[in-house]
Amino acid sequence: MTEKFDVIVWGASGFTGRLVAEYLAENYGINKNLRWAIAGRDRNKLEALRSTLSPQIETKNLQIFIADSNDRGSLDNLVSQTKVMCTTVGPYALLGTQLVEACVESGTDYCDLTGEVQWMHRIIKSYEGRARQTGARIVHTCGFDSIPSDLGTFFIQQEMFSQHQIYAKKVVARMGRSSGSASGGTIASLLNVLDEAKNDPSIRRIMGDPYSLCPPTSKLGKDGSDQSTFKYDSVFKQWTAPFIMAAINGRVVRRSHARLEYRWGEDFQYNEAQLCKSLIRSVLATIAMGIGIGLVSFAPTRALVEKRLPKPGEGPDEATRINGFFEMFIHASHPNDPGRDVRAKITGDRDPGYGSTSKMLAESAICLALDERKTGGGIWTPSSALGSQLIDRLIEKAGLTFDLISVD
Repeated sequence: MTEKFDVIVWGASGFTGRLVAEYLAENYGINKNLRWAIAGRDRNKLEALRSTLSPQIETKNLQIFIADSNDRGSLDNLVSQTKVMCTTVGPYALLGTQLVEACVESGTDYCDLTGEVQWMHRIIKSYEGRARQTGARIVHTCGFDSIPSDLGTFFIQQEMFSQHQIYAKKVVARMGRSSGSASGGTIASLLNVLDEAKNDPSIRRIMGDPYSLCPPTSKLGKDGSDQSTFKYDSVFKQWTAPFIMAAINGRVVRRSHARLEYRWGEDFQYNEAQLCKSLIRSVLATIAMGIGIGLVSFAPTRALVEKRLPKPGEGPDEATRINGFFEMFIHASHPNDPGRDVRAKITGDRDPGYGSTSKMLAESAICLALDERKTGGGIWTPSSALGSQLIDRLIEKAGLTFDLISVD
């Protein structure tokens, strides 16, 4: 039997898939230390991608696979060729379930960029048990949502324990400055989530439950709803506004805690918000987010807004991606002594949604394929499946930093 590939990039001719393929070609070459291939449903687009992938290296030996998200037989054949499926094809709720099922049945590891909480909830409910049986590690949210939050919390808790031999009962994440723009694929996923929630009350309950991604028998903590208005943060001594990704990231962090066997304590709490320079900016940011969600939730205005939004396959240009960046601050409160609190700063050297995200996803796939296996099969998060191994890769290869900073 032919040796399996380490990684196959599914959806490689799409906007983010191309970025992942470019990153792999430039950093790992073709069939050297990493055996990887590209896949999608349109051979002409994949061949065009291969021919323009990297001017520095020969790419003609990069293998192409053809499959279809709605053709289970083609997906079964695809996943049988590789150790890890790395997928950028969304909205995942519409196009991702059969690929997960194929990976679970074959015992193939998998990673994606989904931020669709309602879909992850369904995947966990439907496939957790079978993935444990087959050994498939299914790792969601391997991009900007939710690696900085999830691995950042893991990192700060490791540091808290290293310094003080105790874990923090409360961790908060605060989004700092960032520069970048959204692609059509992300917008399509967000709109699909809104549509599902509008039409199904059970989806609204899942989206509103801070522990919706935790196991049914999870030891629930004290966290409530995500921040929904402007608020002064006494820990950071700044005004804050709601952070749109908190509804995803917080649920992923709480699932990580459950999958790490509640090592941070049953009363562990976590929340996120956006740092603002002044009260007026926090108020304006809160209003802007509310207006934006309202416009795309209301049918008459949504049609007008959608005409002005990028379509799937579209995204920020190269200059925007290269000049982009992000910073996130993670603060762990010592349970007994505020003087022993620990704070970290997580940064990325490209725009968060695409330049940095594509590198995070690529390294997540490589970590699954090549690094020592720490977990069995199941539905995992980045920190609970890959932990310090992935942090090390992101620092060394992907332009991220995880640094301790002083507590003001």
